[in-house]
Amino acid sequence: MKDVKCECGHINPNGTVLCESCGKPIGDVMDQKLVDMRYDGSARRSQVYKKSIIDRIWNFFSSVKVGVWLIIITLIASAFGTIYPQHMYIPPTVSPSEYYEATYGWTGKLYYLLGFHDLYASWWYLLLVASIGISLVICSIDRVVPLYRALKKQGVIRHEGFMKRQKLFGVSTSQQMNQNFATAEANLIQRRYKVRKENGHLFAEKNRFSRWGPYVNHIGLIIFLIGAMLRAVPAMYTDEVLWIREGETKQIPGTEGMYYLKSEAFILEVYDKEKDPEVFNEALERTGSVVKNYQTDSILYERQGEYVPGEEPELKEVKTHPIRVNEPLKHEGYALYQVDYKLNELRTMSFNLVNKASETGFGTFTVDLFNPSDQYDLGNGYRVEVLSYFSDFYFDEEGVPASKSKVPNNPAFFFKMFTPDTPDGEVSFVAIRENSEPLGENQYKIQFAGIETQNVSGLTVRKDHTLWILGVGGAIFMIGVIQGMYWNHRRIWIKQIDNEIWVAAHTNKNWYGVKKELEFIVKGTEIQVPIDQSETKV
Repeated sequence: MKDVKCECGHINPNGTVLCESCGKPIGDVMDQKLVDMRYDGSARRSQVYKKSIIDRIWNFFSSVKVGVWLIIITLIASAFGTIYPQHMYIPPTVSPSEYYEATYGWTGKLYYLLGFHDLYASWWYLLLVASIGISLVICSIDRVVPLYRALKKQGVIRHEGFMKRQKLFGVSTSQQMNQNFATAEANLIQRRYKVRKENGHLFAEKNRFSRWGPYVNHIGLIIFLIGAMLRAVPAMYTDEVLWIREGETKQIPGTEGMYYLKSEAFILEVYDKEKDPEVFNEALERTGSVVKNYQTDSILYERQGEYVPGEEPELKEVKTHPIRVNEPLKHEGYALYQVDYKLNELRTMSFNLVNKASETGFGTFTVDLFNPSDQYDLGNGYRVEVLSYFSDFYFDEEGVPASKSKVPNNPAFFFKMFTPDTPDGEVSFVAIRENSEPLGENQYKIQFAGIETQNVSGLTVRKDHTLWILGVGGAIFMIGVIQGMYWNHRRIWIKQIDNEIWVAAHTNKNWYGVKKELEFIVKGTEIQVPIDQSETKV
């Protein structure tokens, strides 16, 4: 594909429809009443190169329609992601595959299988976002490079065909050329135009920088999308949930085993009707209590040495901090926020082994509901074996005992009791308010003796190194919006032919404004205000 040489001597890239220097129409544009000035008639790569696979990929992503459809598809996918809660907002103690089906039925199961439960971190959603970014980059390069080249190389002397085909064009007869030119030039300078003259031709231009507003927008959006995609990188972004019990030390999720947290105590304070009568008076009357403060008195530890799975880590205390709402524990870019709590969670359950006939007890054993033993020896030939343990008991669709989660919300046991009288053992099913004998009448029974509870803190662990990237992208985007919205690129050409003065004008927007400005520019001269050729009949 060969370049096109204009009669003015300028060599234009193949596909150019208006000479970059003099503006002479090339090819089919000669037959048009008005020329298309969108990109100053410059040649775009997507309109010229169409043979190789790279050309086809480039042309695909350079299409504005493709970019719009990618945005629409992403918005639709995002909307589907709001139908049901994302996995980080469901109870952390349940499996997502079970939760969505149990809570929302077959639609919830389909929602999970299609990956909508973790939409914003899914590979195909990130691919959509990346495709939008690629489209923005290619669209921008495909248009901004030829436009920049055309605007930079535009000459003062313009071809007659270029001026005749401008939207605003007019011809005036003048007997005082020099005076009229001088007055028009002075008016243009007064209106802050940059004026260039050459051989009886005048070219005035201002606010060219506004043409780059949309491309500055694109740069801001691209940076913003990069920041959004970096949120899928654990080192850049963490948003995890940590449930920790009083007295427990747990690894902080998202820190790669580097930091641990111990909950010394959980404190819940409520407003008192007598001490705080003026605070939340109506709410206190209606509900009886309003939470004043809830906090976790915590100790932050840092691991010493290498992390070895299965081994107890060596920890060094870093700081103590009471984590309250809006008063997080912060360290090395991480922040732990108090967001939830659970009071009186079951911790242990105690039972007695009792002879049913005599009501005689033969010992008490305590079951740790988070780590139960396989059996409990009561001495003198009495022992209890744990056959099955269901921390969150329920019957599944087939009527088989199962557990919804690992949290002891509804603990249930199958015990096997061994005594000198029953060496083969007897089976008993024990749950809250339930004690049954599934294999027949027993001589002995398991009797509930007591419970021990604990409070649980719900914390959110956050680290976000992408905020500054999102901020920079958003700021650049707004600069582009202001740049392209509040200014417009205006150009005026004045040409002398014999005793006639030709005037043509173009702007990328706000034609009413440039028309009013032309009235001021020709004031005090014999030059007539150019007419709008788009409103005249052919």
